[in-house]
Amino acid sequence: MKVLVCDDEALARDRLVRLLRDAKECEVVGEAENGRDALQKVEMLAPDVILLDIRMPVMDGIACAEELARLPNPPAVIFITAFDEHALAAFQVEAIGYLLKPVRRDQLNEALARASRVNRAQLQHIREQANDDGKPEARQHITARTHRGLELIPISDIYYFLADQKYVTVRHARGEVLVDETLKDLEDEFGERFLRVHRNALLAVNYLEGLEAVQNGQCFVRFRGIPEKLLVSRRHLPQLREKMQNL
Repeated sequence: MKVLVCDDEALARDRLVRLLRDAKECEVVGEAENGRDALQKVEMLAPDVILLDIRMPVMDGIACAEELARLPNPPAVIFITAFDEHALAAFQVEAIGYLLKPVRRDQLNEALARASRVNRAQLQHIREQANDDGKPEARQHITARTHRGLELIPISDIYYFLADQKYVTVRHARGEVLVDETLKDLEDEFGERFLRVHRNALLAVNYLEGLEAVQNGQCFVRFRGIPEKLLVSRRHLPQLREKMQNL
């Protein structure tokens, strides 16, 4: 069993690696300092299991697990937590592996034996439990598989999402990628930052520059920083104009 260890604390990683050396049929294939680092290591190392700290800078463990769940063959996830026993009991309702810091050898062996792959419903429940306000947080990155491997696109760098049949084009500051997600799911998750302007398009409110009408009565929206324009449907035009007045 190939295992990747992810924790932002070097001492915590060292302890887990030492414990794993004594675990039967386990091989530590790598270490990661945060969720973003872990996603890149998963792409390179293809671990069977990832030990994933929940609270980390850059990208936390839950956000990382959400991205992993979108992969065709994700590793099983064992969360490492510093939450108290009450919170841990709430998490365990979802029957996923959890270890409370400091990790004990017997608990680690048991978690490895029953490690499972998480689904999105489980991750939403975990996110709600982990947040103080009880509200699930939107991702800070979009994950895309390209010829360069697994790419993380910051949400703040995205100009628009454009649907085309079964894929969605993500136009961002460095180019374009395709993702296998629905426009409806993206709208539900990022609705505060993106606005529907057509049945096949969501645009980033922060990059709005203006509207441009053409002779046949159609309207296009312009963006700051890129030359592309998106067609605005008549149905969504009033909402867009209202949003622009309030910016």
